[in-house]
Parts: sequence; C-alpha cells; structure tokens
Amino acid sequence: MSITAEARLLQISAASNPSSKWERVIKLEQGVYSVKNKEKTGGSLDIRVPKDQAEGFVNNKRERYKFRFCKVFDQETTQEEIFENIALPVADSVLDGYNGTIFAYGQTDSGKTFTISGGPERYIDRGIIPRTLSYLFQRLDQESNMIYSTHISYMEIYNETAYDLLDSRNEESRLEDLPKVVITEDAEQNVQIRNLSCHQAATEEEALNLFFLGDTNRVIAETPVNHASTRSHCIFTIHLCRREPGSATLRRSKLHLVDLAGSDRASKTGLSGHLLTEAKYINVSLLYLEQVIIALSEMNRTHIPYRNSLLTFLLKDSLGGNCMTTMIATLSLDKGNIDESISTCRYAQRVAVIKNEAVLNEELDPVLLIARLKRENQLLKEQLAMVTEEQRDDKLTMEESQKLEELVKAFLYDPDPDVVLSLGPDMRKIQHCFSLLKVTYD
Repeated sequence: MSITAEARLLQISAASNPSSKWERVIKLEQGVYSVKNKEKTGGSLDIRVPKDQAEGFVNNKRERYKFRFCKVFDQETTQEEIFENIALPVADSVLDGYNGTIFAYGQTDSGKTFTISGGPERYIDRGIIPRTLSYLFQRLDQESNMIYSTHISYMEIYNETAYDLLDSRNEESRLEDLPKVVITEDAEQNVQIRNLSCHQAATEEEALNLFFLGDTNRVIAETPVNHASTRSHCIFTIHLCRREPGSATLRRSKLHLVDLAGSDRASKTGLSGHLLTEAKYINVSLLYLEQVIIALSEMNRTHIPYRNSLLTFLLKDSLGGNCMTTMIATLSLDKGNIDESISTCRYAQRVAVIKNEAVLNEELDPVLLIARLKRENQLLKEQLAMVTEEQRDDKLTMEESQKLEELVKAFLYDPDPDVVLSLGPDMRKIQHCFSLLKVTYD
C-alpha cells in the first residue's frame, strides 16, 4: 500500500479560469500553472517557467515541470471538498480498526495550518481536524451496537523538544518549565511516549474543546512572510477503542493529524535572533524527515534514520509501518516561490513511492478475558455445589434479605450487558431474588 500524496495550491495571487470540467489554467507573471484531474489517472500539475532574457541568449534552464499526484486541488477548492477527498477515507479506515495519518507539508504561508485546523473566522473554513471529529462522533452515535471509547492527545515539537499542549500547567508556566514529552522504544521496537496526557472525550463537544485548548497553547510568531506563523510541528491524535458487547476482542486504532512547521529560507525572509533559531530547528527536522523518506523509497535499504529527530522517531510507524498515510503538499505559487513549490512537489512524489503495510489492530483484552473466566469459574462452582451439597431449609435473616435486595438493584441498574447476579448454590437466596424481581416488574 503506497502513501497517498495530494497537492493543494493556495495563496495564488491571480484568479484561475476554468477551461473545462477537469482542467484549470492559472496564468501568473512568472509562468503558467495548469491543473488536471482525471478519475482514472489522478491529478497532474504542470508548471511552465519562461526563460529570463536577462540571463543571456544561451540559457539551458529547464522551462517545464510536470508532477503527478492522486489529486490536485486549486485555490477554488472548499474545505469540505478537501475533507471528503482526503480525510474521509482515512477516518473510515480508523473506524474499521486501522491506524491512519494525515500530514501537511509545505513552505511557510502556503496554507498547511488552514488545511489541517481551519480558519478562525467562518464556520465553513473548518479544517480537517474539526471536520474529522464531527464525522467520527456521528458514526459512533449511529453504531449503537458497539461499545466505543475515544481519547485525545495533542503534542508540539518546538526547537526539537516535545511538549504536551493539553497539560493543565500550560497557561501558568513558561514553555521551558513544562515537563518534556519523552519518546522511547520498547523491546519490540514500538514507539512509547511518556509525559503525554490522553484525555477521554465522550462527545464531539468535549473533543473540540480539547482541540481548541491545545491550539491556544501552540507557539506562533510573526515573520516577514506570515503574521501568525506556527513555529512548531503539532500532532493531534485521536485514539479509538471498540468492542462488541460481550466480546473480549478489542480493536484499537489511532489517527495522527499532523501540521508540520513551514521551512523558512533565512536569505529570503531576513529572519534573525530568536526567529532564526526557531527556523534552524524547523529546517533541520524537515531535512531529517526528507532523509527518512529518501531512505524508505530506496530499494534494499537496511537502515532508516528514524532516530535522527523527534519528528521522524514519532512518525516511524506512519512513514514506514502499520498505517494508512496521506500527505498533503501545500504550495504557495506567488511570485518568488516557484523554486520552493517545485521542491515541495518533488518531495511529495518521493513520499508517494513509500510502501506501508497496514494491518487490522485486533487483540484480546486481558482484563475482560480474566473477568469472564472468573465468572465462568464461579458459575461452575455454584452449579457443582447445587448438585452435591445439601440444601438449607431455615429462613433468611433480615440482614441477608437486605443484602440480596441491594444485589438485585445493582444488577438491574448496571448498564454493563455482561453483568451477572451471583447468588451461590443457596436455593433460598435464588427464590428470594425471584420474588424481588417479580415485585419490581409487577
């Protein structure tokens, strides 16, 4: 299974003119960008860059670049279309028990955060995260025959240090004073995360509140190209666990929604001081991410450098393991950004070559299994006692009657369909409980 790569064109200075149902041609000062989407072959982005006459008559600079993706979205595409084409298939697979990841990659001010999180002003500008939460809880409400639990975690990687965005101390403490999230590996080479809180969300409203809380704690800053640039990589994770009533088989799945920080070229943006330090950390982590992707795309590669950065270590399973992964490459085709746009397209095409093996995450819950075996053992003991032991004829005491009444009430009002009313082999208690049930339902 290949990682899916999609491209989204944002921040284009000139309006596009639809020439047909499947094609848009966008004419700008520095060239012509044409977008084609076909149902069978996917989408293509054609970039034509006219030669600069100032560079002389002899100029061998390449004039045309053509890239193919699963789909290409232009600036006219709505957030709803993005969700339905990109996030909806991944969300469905997560509900079925598979791991999923969606991450946005691109230069600063190309629209990554807008695509993943959405715009703050209009409801229709909601991004992939709030729309995915809404969809998942709608589906969970419809499947009333299943028992679900949903948990949310939200992590930020800033200057190569990971922090919990849902830590209650975020508003009261400086970022450097907060406990660091520690990422390690167990004996089976599975990634383990410590100091990252995981909050239960029983409703869509609770999940959205956690998302909004984490968003307010993100590190942002004003840069020469973006007045509210996100200066960190953020990973919003939805953990799902489902089982059928009475079954000890669990399906555990997780969905990573990743907003990567954009790269800044210091020579072009004029960054200095603290912003320059942030940009260096961002660029280094994106460089290591590119090295991992190149290594994964090469045949017969024995070592993948996941440990070079926290980001690649955390996304180890998503990039080359048990996960259905989709990459969104966001492009800013304004004047002067053509080199970065071409670089992003090449990056996305390398990602699309990676093969992942997603498997169903199904397991037996040891707690449920042990509880069931204990109940079965107790029932067998009681059945054996009823056959072999002599029954008592004396009446129940007042204390025993009151105890039985409490047991019956607890049994009737317990929502667990697997609850058992255990009375032992004493027929006096059994008959008394039948009498209580008869009075209750008369």
